[in-house]
Amino acid sequence: QVQLVESGGRLVQPGGSLRLSCVASGRTFSSYTMGWFRQAPGKEREFVATISWSGGTYYADSVKGRFTISRDNAKSTVYLQMNSLKHEDTAVYYCAARSGVLLSTVNYDYWGQGTQVTVSS
Repeated sequence: QVQLVESGGRLVQPGGSLRLSCVASGRTFSSYTMGWFRQAPGKEREFVATISWSGGTYYADSVKGRFTISRDNAKSTVYLQMNSLKHEDTAVYYCAARSGVLLSTVNYDYWGQGTQVTVSS
């Protein structure tokens, strides 16, 4: 079992930056592939980024070049650095974990409670 707790969401102006954090507890963090997802009002949850235990990454086209996912296995934490934020990035952002070493955009086993990011002037 893995417990995930996100933090860092807040109101930010368009063009601004924000870093989300997700702390994991329970099983060995380094053995999990981690991901970030988001859900905007009235829309389905969508994949944002994923990172393997060794640091390999993959991004949704909508955030590529603006967002960076990283992890610190010693701190059991995964981060999402978000730059050049747009109105359409407004959503609840969720951290997720799945067993295994491969990058994945689906089939995550554990989810956090989410943190709200609002991009508005």
